[in-house]
Amino acid sequence: MKYDIVFAGVGGQGILSVAATIASAAISENLHVKQSEVHGMSQRGGAVTGTLRISDSEIHSPLVPLGTADLILSIEPLESLRYLEYLSPEGQLVTAIAPVQNIGTNYPLMEEVLTEIRRLPNSRQIDAERLAREAGSTRAANMVLVGASAAVLPLQPESLRNAVRKLFERKGSSIVEMNLKAFEAGRAAYAE
Repeated sequence: MKYDIVFAGVGGQGILSVAATIASAAISENLHVKQSEVHGMSQRGGAVTGTLRISDSEIHSPLVPLGTADLILSIEPLESLRYLEYLSPEGQLVTAIAPVQNIGTNYPLMEEVLTEIRRLPNSRQIDAERLAREAGSTRAANMVLVGASAAVLPLQPESLRNAVRKLFERKGSSIVEMNLKAFEAGRAAYAE
């Protein structure tokens, strides 16, 4: 088994937390992982990308070759389109629908971005910001997307829940519960 993920978003959205959560879940299932990340201008709202490769055998490189990603997981819709060349023909795209319009007037019309995403045969658009707000904080939008991707990841949902608990335990039980609620909201949204 081999499963390759490309993460996309902008600084401050928690892409690295998403990658850490999924990697932790994979390790707990005794799978091999290799991870790579690029921060770019992340502190100024610039692009943040990363890759995560999961396998039941040794992995020699963290890089995902073009056209082979099983999943693009994006917290920003325009960023998801930037990495489509990595997606395999059977791959899934799971993306938030709320834009981060930090580039002024050059951001394309949101409906045009979503139309491009909807043209993909295996895409899911999740209103992660709304679901996270309902769970307790828009900062949990990244965990909404982890929950949504649980449907396609080769991992047990309980492993992902445990990884969420582990990631947030130092912040207290209320933060853990809020992020677990966001995770479950994402799972339900993907199923719809």
